[in-house]
Amino acid sequence: MIDIASIRNDFPILQKEVHGKPLVYFDNAATTQKPRVVVERIENGYYNVNANIHRGVHYLSQAATEAHEEARKTVQRFLHASSPNEIIFTRGTTEAINLVASSFTDACMSEGDEVIISVMEHHSNIVPWQLQAARKGITLKVVPINPRGELCLDTFRELFTERTRLVSLVHMSNVLGTVNPIKEIIEEAHAHDVPVLVDGAQSVPHIRVDVTELDADFYVFSGHKIYGPTGIGVLYGKEEWLDRLPPYQGGGEMIATVSFEKTTFNELPFKFEAGTPDYIGSTALAEALRYVGRIGLAEIAAYEHELLVYMTERLKEFEGMRIFGEAAQKGAVVSFLLREIHPYDMGMLLDRLGIAVRTGHHCAQPLMQALGIEGTVRASLSFYNTKEEIDRFIAGIRRVEQMF
Repeated sequence: MIDIASIRNDFPILQKEVHGKPLVYFDNAATTQKPRVVVERIENGYYNVNANIHRGVHYLSQAATEAHEEARKTVQRFLHASSPNEIIFTRGTTEAINLVASSFTDACMSEGDEVIISVMEHHSNIVPWQLQAARKGITLKVVPINPRGELCLDTFRELFTERTRLVSLVHMSNVLGTVNPIKEIIEEAHAHDVPVLVDGAQSVPHIRVDVTELDADFYVFSGHKIYGPTGIGVLYGKEEWLDRLPPYQGGGEMIATVSFEKTTFNELPFKFEAGTPDYIGSTALAEALRYVGRIGLAEIAAYEHELLVYMTERLKEFEGMRIFGEAAQKGAVVSFLLREIHPYDMGMLLDRLGIAVRTGHHCAQPLMQALGIEGTVRASLSFYNTKEEIDRFIAGIRRVEQMF
């Protein structure tokens, strides 16, 4: 059972007023707020354990190195990975996908080879592959969705050919909230000897992820979407794949030896971590994961589902309400349009009432095109939100409705 009052006390920003109104923060899919323990971990790192890691023999460097590598083990345990060598720290989901796109294409793809993605992908899982298509002539094949916002799995199965080299799909849509059947998708891909990259940016904060159970080849997520700091993220990769792939960037700790004639590369995970890593961010991310773990992902999922059902029911009270994405398996995201009210107008007017929502295409323009719209209003929930906040949100929409 979630102690909502205690949890909200952990997030000082939730006590803030916006335009003279108590803040209602429903933009969690864009970024989550940070609990005190995460900010305190950042402060402690800079004030007490700040030194460049891995290379120093002095006390502070050794302490910072130990904290950074312990953070790697925390991420390993959180994802249920087999080894800390399978955890690569990146700047976020976007860099992690770009890393795989670049290195995998270099090592495993030729002109005419295919990558399967879907129409519901974030731009971060579209544009990196388009860059590789322009550079190396690979082909993108796109899985459509049904009217409920679910992947058309029959079509997905039909897209495989002897030239398919990788599947790269989102676990949970940042627009529709759809939670894709990733385990089934991975099983199908592996039946064709095709590896799978999973974009877990939206799923990791809301549901338990076990990369070993899923048998995912690559899994990526961002720290700032799971109550951690910005500028830090994770690429999980099976060790056998990471060993096969060439480095993404050069310099710093990713080397073993350097001469003007030849450079040899470091062992995993350092081969993919060029330059000074964000050792402050990694330890703060680990603190965020421990915080989530103390609450419990099963409890988080149950409570957020309760909020999702309540918000959806309340929104359906409005005549002319269109909700985009009503999959059987859905996370705590609601994208909607009310009659002809422009999303930007709705978002701006709700902001004057202290209510933060996201408006626009949500970095998913191909999905918007498929839906036949330009954008939506998106309300995305967290375990620190309440039904009382949803009631304020509904009252705010009523005020906006009356203005139009």
